[in-house]
Amino acid sequence: MLKSKREEGRCRTLIKSLVQMFAIVEADLRKLRHDPIELFTRMIQPAIWLLIFGQAMAKAKAFPVMESSYLDYIAPGILAQSVLFISIFYGIALIWDRDMGVLQKILVTPTPRPLLVIGRSIAAGVRSLSQLIVVYVICYFLGVHLKIGFFPILGVLAMMMLGGGLFSTLSLIFASILKKRERFMGIGQVLTMPLFFASNALYPIALMPAWLQTLSILNPLSYQVDALRTLMIVGETSHFGLMTDFGVTFFFYVVLVMIATYFYPKILY
Repeated sequence: MLKSKREEGRCRTLIKSLVQMFAIVEADLRKLRHDPIELFTRMIQPAIWLLIFGQAMAKAKAFPVMESSYLDYIAPGILAQSVLFISIFYGIALIWDRDMGVLQKILVTPTPRPLLVIGRSIAAGVRSLSQLIVVYVICYFLGVHLKIGFFPILGVLAMMMLGGGLFSTLSLIFASILKKRERFMGIGQVLTMPLFFASNALYPIALMPAWLQTLSILNPLSYQVDALRTLMIVGETSHFGLMTDFGVTFFFYVVLVMIATYFYPKILY
């Protein structure tokens, strides 16, 4: 009887914690609903990359060794880049919440710290999904050979959520350490460029020098791009293996959640 009551109490505590976690997600998305301009400004970047850079490089035939067209190759990389750029600056919201006194109220709740971090990562992942529509629409009109089906698109959504959660959690770690908006904006720029250019988003790993190939294999963005390319483009096969792509990305995400859980409360001091 006593054991049954304890289990019931644990279930109630878990349910309350999950409700509070999704309340964080809902609160973050409510901010976005009141200020949707951010979404539209973020859509400009993938449009420029696809319409200008992608087409120019495709005309120039910069990588003739590719079997598919360069636009086919670059489209998943630009989608992954959009997720990266949205998520990597997500930590600024944590600093704003601290300055406004919201974060202090959240941290005094009994919700386990990992769930607070996961809640913010889910919100960042949902934010990134808006990029899917604009990239797919542009790719359709540019003649990119997209896979259109329930399971491929479901896989793309899953990887976008996972990638958005991963890079937003990395962002939370740096926001907790740096604590200042000005410092964080600077480190955000420093993080995005190496992650993007040391990946397979713009060019195949086989064309990279040996040292850059090593960095690319260690770069979680490479696995996200590889999965998106397999799921989005007709005829593309995974370089690492689709299960490996999801497994490695999830592994990085779990590790970063544990690190962010440790640093999360330290932003107050």
